[in-house]
Amino acid sequence: MLNGVLFFPVTPFDSSGEVDYQRLAEHIDRGVAAGPGGVFVACGTGEFHALGLEEFGKIVRCAVEVVGGRVPVFAGAGGSLVQAREFAVSAKANGADGILLLPPYLVTMPPAGLAEYTRSVAAATDLPLIVYNRGNAVFDEASAVEVSKLPTVIGFKDGTGDLDNVARIVIAVKAALADSGKEFLFFNGLPTAEITQQAYRAIGVILYSSATFAFAPELALAFYNSLETDNTELTEALLRDFFHPLVRLRNKVPGYAVALVKHGVTMEGIEAGPVRAPLVQPTPEHAAELERITAAGRAVLAGSLAANAAV
Repeated sequence: MLNGVLFFPVTPFDSSGEVDYQRLAEHIDRGVAAGPGGVFVACGTGEFHALGLEEFGKIVRCAVEVVGGRVPVFAGAGGSLVQAREFAVSAKANGADGILLLPPYLVTMPPAGLAEYTRSVAAATDLPLIVYNRGNAVFDEASAVEVSKLPTVIGFKDGTGDLDNVARIVIAVKAALADSGKEFLFFNGLPTAEITQQAYRAIGVILYSSATFAFAPELALAFYNSLETDNTELTEALLRDFFHPLVRLRNKVPGYAVALVKHGVTMEGIEAGPVRAPLVQPTPEHAAELERITAAGRAVLAGSLAANAAV
């Protein structure tokens, strides 16, 4: 159902802080034209945490209409159990192809409780559902196996970076589903997933989300293709000159994993507006640094293309 680089659009806001649906449509259309394997709208990069139910539904509907069946459209759901079920129902009503289940609000829970949370949200809709192992929502092997057996749960996305736990979950889930024939997907969901993707591939996690795709899809696609073709030279050059500097910049301020991407979309010609509180805008210095980093990444790609053309 999903393959290649996964596109997580930002949610543009206008000068009054309202969702700008026209720019959202333009952003999504441009991204889909670049060739992702799927669109995940109103998720982490799309500031799900800051959206109301009504505008969430309109965002999902906008995405579905713009994508027009070219690739699957998944939407976020999460928060309290009641809220997560409401968002899941809205995603279905507005035409989404699936749901990414984001962590419950605030509380740290035992894995058994997380499994029950997933079961209850899955019962609210028949849409395919991907669980997100992150923050306060951390599965162990037993709970991951339990939710993987739910009929509509099709995937497990990790945002913890705990490769020990994830490797054991991958093997346990595959073993548990082996006789069922059920296809099950594993994703690397860390911010700027490219810098850890080599390690994730080694434990059988091939899919990943790319925030970079939202503003520099050619760099995201070039990196993905370099992994697929074992082009180690290009992989390492993009990591050295673009992705590692981007992570260093991202780590300077909490929330920059979203705010920098949103600025990048504006930088590339679609006014995405500000982030909503409690996130903050990049400083002018950091915005300029993002421009330099992006230019350096494109220089690497241009050099690679020129070298290939000369062969």
